[in-house]
Amino acid sequence: MLRKEKITKELNWIRQRVEKRNGLSTLFFQKEALSLATICQQIASRFLNGGRILAFGRGSSQTDAQHVSVEFVHPVIVGKRALPALDISADFFNWLKAICKANDIVFGFSGIEGDVLVEKAIDLAMGRGALTLALPGKKGSYFIENPSEDPFIFQEIVEILYHTLWETVHLFFEHRQLGQSGGEAQFLYPFLGMDGQPEAGIIEEVSWSIQEKAKEDERLRLKLVEEEGEKILQAAKLLKEKGQQGAKIILFGNGGSATDANDFALDLLNISLEWPKPLTAYSLSIEPAVLSALANDVGAEVIFSRQLMAHLESGDVVIGISTSGGSRNVLACFEEARKKGLSTIAILGYDGGEIVRRGLADLSIIVRSDYIPRIQEVQATVYHLICELLMEKEPLTSSPCLKAGDSWR
Repeated sequence: MLRKEKITKELNWIRQRVEKRNGLSTLFFQKEALSLATICQQIASRFLNGGRILAFGRGSSQTDAQHVSVEFVHPVIVGKRALPALDISADFFNWLKAICKANDIVFGFSGIEGDVLVEKAIDLAMGRGALTLALPGKKGSYFIENPSEDPFIFQEIVEILYHTLWETVHLFFEHRQLGQSGGEAQFLYPFLGMDGQPEAGIIEEVSWSIQEKAKEDERLRLKLVEEEGEKILQAAKLLKEKGQQGAKIILFGNGGSATDANDFALDLLNISLEWPKPLTAYSLSIEPAVLSALANDVGAEVIFSRQLMAHLESGDVVIGISTSGGSRNVLACFEEARKKGLSTIAILGYDGGEIVRRGLADLSIIVRSDYIPRIQEVQATVYHLICELLMEKEPLTSSPCLKAGDSWR
């Protein structure tokens, strides 16, 4: 009974954290939806006139620049065309000086404390006539103040923001102007059809749809607590026990999930923990030279498993992030981790895919949705909750840690 009471207390703690996120998200998108709809129209216009996205940030904010770039260049939903976008974080100020043009769209990312160099770069881009988004910032074509003093909640809101920009630019404006249908997403875009639509009323329709997307995240987060809350607790417990023993946390994922793996690794490295040893984490998705070499010389299916062979040590924990749970390189890495007796965690979407069907992960946390942007947004909540639990002493007092080869029951 005592253990059950502790788990109930811990789950209530998670629920409170989710409810705080949902409340802040509701307020933010109610306030910003109309402005976001307007900036989407401007972004679409820039693209149609030959503009590009130039995105940048430092530290963990760089992963948001990576995410924006991959979403626009590599559209996931059939019918969306690839749009030019670059992550220029490596040397963004000098890169902007060299290539920024008046039709470009510039995203500057920083943490809740802001970044003076990012602000300086936004100033440069504004001087060139570029459309600028400062996330956060005090000036630009579009800018926001911090919607939360919690860095994890802030980043989750920002991810929803740029996902809705990506979806809206494609489906609300470009498809409308090209006279294309919204397909399966039609229920969120009632004004779309095979014929071009008049401008009147479009901004209001877009504003409504952006708010609906945020509401869907809120619903999925609450569902996550009910269905996967104990698994989130168990994942944090496993990382705490392994981390205190000096084990590494090795993460990986493809595309947008790669940027989330990179972000999760940086979050783990940077959280303040009073442990005998600092927590060590890194992402197998973060080195483009290694990834391209393995994909070119051997095959894309080994880009994670070969790296894992090189880096693993006994006791390490492997975490894979995937929306589908079925990519061959993801499956191969989990297979290799299992052969080596490592503990494994999967953060998944849809129904968990082949990882769940084949029982490849000791612990699978599933965001049960079939729409990739919403899956990824709530997966960010999952790994941020794990980080928050690691920083809390009391919520990790119950339930024994899973061992490699065990599975959640």
